[in-house]
Amino acid sequence: MSKKIVLVTGANKGIGFGIAKHLGQSGWQVIIGARDEQRATKAISELKAEGIDVLGWVNVELKDLDGIDKAAKEINAKYPELTLLVNNAGIPGDMSVDSEHTEISVIRETLDVNFIGTFALTKALIPLIAKNQGRIANVTVPSEISPYWHPLAYVASKAAQNAMMGVMAIEFLQANTPVEIFSVHPGPTTTDLNGNMALPGFHDIETVGQKFAELINDGQNHQGEFIELYPIVKED
Repeated sequence: MSKKIVLVTGANKGIGFGIAKHLGQSGWQVIIGARDEQRATKAISELKAEGIDVLGWVNVELKDLDGIDKAAKEINAKYPELTLLVNNAGIPGDMSVDSEHTEISVIRETLDVNFIGTFALTKALIPLIAKNQGRIANVTVPSEISPYWHPLAYVASKAAQNAMMGVMAIEFLQANTPVEIFSVHPGPTTTDLNGNMALPGFHDIETVGQKFAELINDGQNHQGEFIELYPIVKED
């Protein structure tokens, strides 16, 4: 049986940490993608304390395209058996303003990180993942606009990610490329990204991490799917 090695970007905290932890607990070897060595080291020690096999960490700064290229080369050299990429890292943009008051610079920065950077990393790792007949899972939100929560910069960047996933899924099928790509919406989750918002219907990182790991380990083909772990529902 081939090794189960996963790279989780933004794994030093929040949903990424929960995903890394629960995949690790279910038998995956974990590579931490992070921007900061100190935070990565802290996350690694916490995960190892839980008995998780952490192979190491890679500096993944999504707004630095040269850095992404360097990270991809390092992953190819150190972890040639990578079988799963979890594109989790991202920035919130300015969630406190409506679209009319959103600065163009914020839109650009959010797209640069959440879409361009995620695309660049994915593109750089596709040959390796194809060699290992692996998978790519994007942590994202629905492209359909929710009346309850709709920060423009963030939603636009994730809609672009969903489009990337859909296009790549069709192309992989058409070209018989042995890569599976799909998007996962965790649903409302209390994290730093939303200022630790905790409203009715919100879930915690542990719950989301466990459900994500169950999805990854379900043995099903999810090519081109948009999977909602916990849909956003209207509260009465």
